Amino acid sequence: MSDLDQARAVALALPEATEQDHHGMASFRIRGKVFATVPDEEHLRIMVEEGEIRAAVAECPDACTEFYWGKRVACVLVALPAAPVELLTELLTEAWLRKAPSRLAREFAADRAGTTGSGPTGRSDTTTP
Repeated sequence: MSDLDQARAVALALPEATEQDHHGMASFRIRGKVFATVPDEEHLRIMVEEGEIRAAVAECPDACTEFYWGKRVACVLVALPAAPVELLTELLTEAWLRKAPSRLAREFAADRAGTTGSGPTGRSDTTTP
């Protein structure tokens, strides 16, 4: 359901995200910190927390598997052809948030909350008191 072009577009749409080489494979980074790598045209390794890795595998076992680095779960390996775009977007965003500087992550989260139409009180921004 997804492909590398879609994954690239999602990753690079995140604030300050860049694409760089990482030991012979493409990687997506925020200020030099890797949040995802591209081992081949049909897979993405996304660096989210262990709980998020396990949740993705449970939610979408046809698309997601745990990827180990030694004895440690390091990331989720996503098979792009089987991954819904929504899941890919969620995982890439979570990985980006995990690696982004705190201030940038807060600004991004605030911007996203602002697009839902709710202000700090939970009311629509267009509502007058």
